[in-house]
Amino acid sequence: MKQHMRFIATLGVCFLALNTTTHAQQVKVDTGGIGIVGPVTSSTIITGVPLEKVDELVRDAKRPLEELTAQQRENIALLKEKLDLNERQVRAALGILDENDIPPERLTAKLVEIAESFKALRETASAQPGDSPRIVSLRAEAQKAVEAGELAKASELLANVVAEQTRSLDRLAVNAADTYARLGGIALTRLRYAEAATHFANAAAVFPPNSAHEDKRISYLQKEAGALFLQGDEFGDNGALLSAIERYKRLVDLVHRERAPSPRVDAVQPGSAAEAAGFQPGDLVLTIDGRPVESFPDLQQIARTSAGETLVFEVDRGGVKVTLKAIPTLRESKDRFDNVHRIGVLGLIRSPSPDDTHSLDWAGTHNSLGFALFTLGIRESGTAKLEEALAAYREALKEITREGSPLGWATTQVNLGLVFAALGGRESGTAKLEEAVAAYREALKEQIRERVPLEWARTQISLGNALSILGARESGTAKLEEAVAAFREALKETTRERVPLHWAAAQSLLGKALQTLGERESGTAKLEEAVAAHRDALKEITREGAPLQWAMSFGSEGVALILLAERRGDAAMAKTALSQINAAFETMRDGGDAPSAAYYEQQLSRARAIVARLREQ
Repeated sequence: MKQHMRFIATLGVCFLALNTTTHAQQVKVDTGGIGIVGPVTSSTIITGVPLEKVDELVRDAKRPLEELTAQQRENIALLKEKLDLNERQVRAALGILDENDIPPERLTAKLVEIAESFKALRETASAQPGDSPRIVSLRAEAQKAVEAGELAKASELLANVVAEQTRSLDRLAVNAADTYARLGGIALTRLRYAEAATHFANAAAVFPPNSAHEDKRISYLQKEAGALFLQGDEFGDNGALLSAIERYKRLVDLVHRERAPSPRVDAVQPGSAAEAAGFQPGDLVLTIDGRPVESFPDLQQIARTSAGETLVFEVDRGGVKVTLKAIPTLRESKDRFDNVHRIGVLGLIRSPSPDDTHSLDWAGTHNSLGFALFTLGIRESGTAKLEEALAAYREALKEITREGSPLGWATTQVNLGLVFAALGGRESGTAKLEEAVAAYREALKEQIRERVPLEWARTQISLGNALSILGARESGTAKLEEAVAAFREALKETTRERVPLHWAAAQSLLGKALQTLGERESGTAKLEEAVAAHRDALKEITREGAPLQWAMSFGSEGVALILLAERRGDAAMAKTALSQINAAFETMRDGGDAPSAAYYEQQLSRARAIVARLREQ
């Protein structure tokens, strides 16, 4: 059971990362700044180039263009068009992937992330008021370096700009901090998160506390914390995670909480869709994925934080609802938003008041803190960090209410559920798991399939996880049947074509629930379904791409097969199952996953005994 909990925890982080993009990773973006955002999904669709071809281009990133095959040059041309970069920038992005040893299954998503960062750097060296001729010249050279994909040179040139600016820091403090932040943006583009955190910290350090630039200082501290979190999350750096947690705790004290009503519309534009539906001033609350639109600083940030998801513009009374699908490029995204503006919906928005901003920042900082604590908590033994994560999410819910931000409230309920589920896996009894189930069901009151299909599906999977573990601990089959139903509901939206790796994970968890059911029921139907589900998962989870995840699914199929072989009296099937369980054990042992290796070692003893009995028959 421990290996199953480990798998669930890993899956939970994956879903949590997707679910909290607009909360845990949301940072304000000042003019010319760069935002830290969650993972980009549906990236193969965005690039138009198959994963294996991207992998090939990465391997050949250092070869001269003329030495590439005609097909490779065509793929580079396609990437130029789809990613909206020039040829040198595409080659530079591929080189960055090669330098950073990115797993093959994540190459395309990382390529899209780097491309979006490149576009954010287009104005990274633009001249600013008060720049000396020397600084103007250095900035121009840095901009040319960015356009040529020469990020190391651009970073060096901007460092020279910082040196020039710090000579007259009193006069150029704001510009110097901005340049540090731009250096951080370049480091983020190169996936050098620890370096980015240092640059953002330097930007914040330019301003003394409580100065006239306190808002800028806090925004840089937020970016520093976000970069530290990425370093800890993506590179397994627990020290960086601890630093991120410490920064978020400081930010909670810096970002003052102000009680304020949910942002509302000041006026209804004449001729708008809302006016036609009979709405009056003050009647509407406009949100994106549960967050007030006012909290998004610009269209670029909206597009980046929502890639691969559905944007839902909603009102708090029936009659007006506009739904936009995620747009693959910023240019197309802007066109879509401009179109909505023309029909009179975006025109209803007013700028947020300072009280609104403080309230959102305060809640968002608690969400970020909770996310970092949860990520570290599932890596460590004990429950202290997980209990702290619960406290942070509960604080966030004091401002993220169901009435004011229904989808944001639902997302935070899901986050609570994930923490309860992790705690439930480490504690005896069922109380925490029952709280997880309750939190997920609360979230599903707002995460309706027609409204946010992918979020709905992910929460169904999380609900199935908790029910499956509860069912394994309790007698009877009711909870297990509910878990199977939840997984099957989720698979209606979590399809192989749409999100292949999440589809595979859901199939694997469905197989585990069916296997547990099959052990408790007579006959072989449930065990046969379990084997089929695990085999489906293995269509996307490969040994080469993700060896430990592959071993989990391959070994789970073996465990289901050995039970099925015992009931059928099938010695050949039992021998196959034994081989699969042994392969899973060896892979987990060699990969350093001691708890999973121990689980499969126990299953090996059971499987050997069954094989021996069947041979004697």
